[in-house]
Amino acid sequence: MSEIMLLKLIDVFFFWNKSTLFRGLFTKSWSSDIRLDGKTVIVTGANTGIGKETAKDLARRGARVILACRDLLRAEQAAGDISRDVENADVVVRKLDLADTKSICDFAELIYNTEKSLHLLINNAGVAMCPYSTTADGFETQFGVNHLGHFFLTFLLMDLLKHSAPSRVINVSSLAHHMGKIHFEDLNGEKSYHPVKAYVQSKLANILFTRELATRAEEMGVSVYAVDPGLVKTDIIRNLNKSLQLFVKRFGFLIKTPAEGAYTTLYCALTPDLPTGTYYSNCAMAPCSRAAKDDNTASRLWAVSCHLLGIRWK
Repeated sequence: MSEIMLLKLIDVFFFWNKSTLFRGLFTKSWSSDIRLDGKTVIVTGANTGIGKETAKDLARRGARVILACRDLLRAEQAAGDISRDVENADVVVRKLDLADTKSICDFAELIYNTEKSLHLLINNAGVAMCPYSTTADGFETQFGVNHLGHFFLTFLLMDLLKHSAPSRVINVSSLAHHMGKIHFEDLNGEKSYHPVKAYVQSKLANILFTRELATRAEEMGVSVYAVDPGLVKTDIIRNLNKSLQLFVKRFGFLIKTPAEGAYTTLYCALTPDLPTGTYYSNCAMAPCSRAAKDDNTASRLWAVSCHLLGIRWK
């Protein structure tokens, strides 16, 4: 990563958080006593970090929580940890590789065969700033996993979400979307790839997907939200270069724990009467970038995503 790109990331981070600088070091404490007894939840990437903490909290509220993970060994370990911490936790593990549409199809089929309802779909899993690679279907990995994988998963599970309405879909995005642009002429980075450019494109895509899905699903009783968890110490930083890792270490006192990083996801999962299609940060509605509010881009991305995946989703 160039020094200019690094400075841009730092500038965006501090610009966004300057109003909260003296309010708990960017972390807003939040809690709720809402119960989820009888509700079913899917959390992707729930074997570690924010996803695991989200799953634990929802299990504590009485929900049946499905840990949708690529690494079954780590997922089983996470399920064991949750069961030890939460009495009578109803937690199950299911295989899901968002980099493989066949795996996504197999997962969805299993869900329909084993679950009667789905009240919360939390699209939490993701990869960040990794070297160039492609998914099993030939998509650039960050765009393929962070956007297309969750887009396809939501498409396949929409009938169950509608059947279980009122239900919610939560897409975990990032503050980094402010730097993003949808490169329709080179979505897969085949002409020009940079790990940061690909990452911020995928995070912008998460919000545009949220915006477009909200308009299509509202009459079905399905609400949709995008969230920025903040700067969180998780495994996702493993692909950062030395400059950014140094920044993370130097300003570690500003970084949230995974449990704190889950607050905004939980806020959107549990708070009644939130307007659908909106973006949240630090447990409050937040302004997103101009690009993230472009309805024409959202509609175009929807159509292109359907074309790439070979599906029809009206």
